[in-house]
Parts: sequence; structure tokens; C-alpha cells
Amino acid sequence: MDVRQQIRQVLSLASSDARQLHARHVNPTFIEALDLLGFGRDFVRAEGLSLWDEEGREVLDFLAGYGAVSLGHNHPEVRAAIEEVLQARPPHFLLVAPQRLAAELARCLAGIAPGDLDLCTFGSSGSEAVESALKLARAATRRRRFVSAERSYHGTTLGALSVTGSIRHRAPFEPLLEGCVTVPFGDAPALERELKRRDVAAVVLEPMQGEGGMHPAPPGYLADAARLCRRYGALLVLDEIQTGLGRCGRLFLCEEEAVEPDVLLLAKGLSGGLAPISVMITRRRLWERAYGTLQRYDLHCTTFGGGPVACAAALATLEVIRRDGLVQAAAAAGEHLRDRLRAATAGHRLVREVRGRGLLWGIELDAPGGAVAADLAGQWLVIGLLERGILTQVCADATGVVRVQPPLTVTRDAIDRFAEALRGTLADHAAGRWSTVAAAASRAVKTTLARALPHGASHDIRASKRVAPPQSGGD
Repeated sequence: MDVRQQIRQVLSLASSDARQLHARHVNPTFIEALDLLGFGRDFVRAEGLSLWDEEGREVLDFLAGYGAVSLGHNHPEVRAAIEEVLQARPPHFLLVAPQRLAAELARCLAGIAPGDLDLCTFGSSGSEAVESALKLARAATRRRRFVSAERSYHGTTLGALSVTGSIRHRAPFEPLLEGCVTVPFGDAPALERELKRRDVAAVVLEPMQGEGGMHPAPPGYLADAARLCRRYGALLVLDEIQTGLGRCGRLFLCEEEAVEPDVLLLAKGLSGGLAPISVMITRRRLWERAYGTLQRYDLHCTTFGGGPVACAAALATLEVIRRDGLVQAAAAAGEHLRDRLRAATAGHRLVREVRGRGLLWGIELDAPGGAVAADLAGQWLVIGLLERGILTQVCADATGVVRVQPPLTVTRDAIDRFAEALRGTLADHAAGRWSTVAAAASRAVKTTLARALPHGASHDIRASKRVAPPQSGGD
């Protein structure tokens, strides 16, 4: 079979066949989780803010690949940049010569990064960027310890997990790196107690915690962290993988307090949603201290870092963000989103708090009954929104918080549609919190029965157990 014919055939598979294929050869429990949580749709086409399922139903994407689809789906100029590279037929992954597009992308990033960050190390995922930062910090400072925040999320590789505050993600893989401690997010005195030992290589922080429940740093905290790191000789690593490149209404969220980190991490939206790429940006003197000899210059490298397709996509993304004023647009759209979120949730007993920045928000639900009830309430709201044509998801480590994360290209009309869907979903259970938990539990049981019983599957209904939502975020 011609490979193009094979691709067309696979892309046109019926939803049931696609799910069966995925379960057989990729991740069977992922498909089981989708079924249990009510994600029964299979999306077959995407453009801009819209997804379409195999029945032609449109859904507005307010998840945006957990922030990776920053310009909306299949942005034409990013596609054109990739096609330009493929037409030019440059060498790919040729590691014995300069990588021209990687060098140009690094030049562009150095031009927009805060402070004097001017040297880039490329990878394919956010986890790789975090690994790059940890290795740089140890090599440059000759120290071993790392400090990060409770509730933080920095990726899924062993090093990145070691500075991640999520117990659920860490526990199955322990012991991790020695010398990694967490302190409460926003607690500068706790941070200083660790730094006073003068053995900390780096402090790793998110300017706004994403998977931990959409918590912006308290006012002054990042500036305090930068000052303390300078005083005690540690590097400040800011993970802007979710918050950077306009997502929060500024090019980088650390600009809110004029903080200039020693290391800045980007990924997700850097390619506009069409190719995997990440980057660690640091100061030349730090890189040279770590790797600046003929014996050490290649100690940290990756085969796929700085590939021409990914770099072309990233260059196009940066240009679209600049040319179309998407940082300013995200700030304005974010204000509208904030106002509509607060209006739609005002006075509802299920909603505890709405918080965020720009186009990155969380709706925290107040469900009685502990973790299981929080799971159910969060998933109830997510599925209610999906039924009304809006895709979103809960946070990985705060499943009672629904994330709202549309592309930077979102329109006011789309935000208004989202707000009406949110209002309508919440109105279904305006009577109170317990009715929502009961409705969510009933949905989980019915979904499991509907999918399991006709096929002779087990009658073990596990709706009362915690089920992790499908996640691709934070990597």
C-alpha cells in the first residue's frame, strides 16, 4: 500500500476502530479513562479555534493542547514555513555542522528574552528543557541541591520529576534525584531557609502554577526569589513553558515584576502547535562555566534538538505573535475572558474561586466529600461544557479546578460562546454542590455501563475511585 494511501485510510477510520487501534498498541488504560470520564468523541479535523468530530459537530477548543496550540490549529503561516523547509531539502539532524535555522531561532529568542539571556539549548519537550536547566545548574555552580515549590509541575522525566511537587506523579518512580526539596509556593522565608545552606544549585519555579491549580505567584514573590538567589549564589530557573510567549498577556509572565532569571524555559506554544520543540535560554557566562571547554562542550546534547522543521515552525510562530500583536491581543482578550468568567460564575455555590492571568485561568469548584467529589465535580463541568460545544479539561494535580486556556487567537465572540456554555452548565445544578456530585457520579456509572456491558466487559463499576484525567500538559 502506498504510504499516502495508508495515511488517508487511517485518518478516515471510524471512531470505534481508531479507539480500538490505540488501545491495542498505544495505551489501553487511556481509552478506558476516556470512556469512564465521558470523552466519547473522536475529533477528525481542526482549524483555528474549531475542532470537528466524525459527525461534523463543531467544538471550540479552550484547551489548546494544554497551551501547545498557541496560534490555533493548523495555522497557515506555520504550515507554510514547514513546507518551505521541506521544499528546500536541507540536511536534518546533521550534528557535525552548524544548524542554520537553529542559530537563527536562537538569535530571535535572545532578542526577546528578558535581561542578557542569549544562549539557547534546544530540545523536543518541556521535560528536556528542565533537564537541560538542572544539568547546567549543577555544572555551573558545582552544587547538588535543588529547591522547587509544592504543587509544582515540571515534567515527567526522572530529573524533572525530582523538582516536581506532585506526589501522584513522583511516587511510582521514587527514589528520584537526591537533594531535591520543595517549599510552599509564595513563601519567601521558607525559600531563604533552604538557600542559607549555600549548597543549592538552582531554584526552579513557575511564575504561575498550572497543573497545581492555576495559582499565580503572590505579588513580590518572584522578585524576592531572584534577590535571594543572587544573595546565596543559586541560579533562578523560571519555567515559562505554560505561561510564556504571550499566554498571560505579557511576552513572559516574569516581566510582570521585571524579574530577569538566570535560566528561562520555553516549549509548548513555541511552534504554534505543529512541531515539538523546547528551549533553555541562559547567560553566556553560565553556559561557558558549565560547558565552555573542548572537553565539556558536548556533554549535554540531543539528536533532535534544533531540527529544521521545528525551528521553522517556531520562527513563523514568533513572527505571527509579533506581527499580529498577539501579546497585546491576549491581554485584551484576557480581560474580557476574566470578566465573562466572573459574571458566569458569580454567586454559584459550586464555584469557590476564579483565578489566572491573560488567557490562562482556573475555575476552582467547591465540592464536598474530598478528593473523589472534586474529581467528579470537575469532570462534570468539563463534560457539560463539551456537550455545549466547548473543549476544556481539569488540572492534572488539582482535579477540582477546570482550566480555561484558549489559543492566543481567540475572539471575543468565542469567549462569549464559552461563557454562555459555562453559565448553562452551572445552571443545571444551581441548587447546590451535592446535586452536582451526585449527577457526576451517576454520569460515570452510566457511561461505564453503556460502554462495558454491550461488549461483555467487566461489571466492576469504578466511578467511586479516583481516575486521573487524560493529560498532556506540563511536559
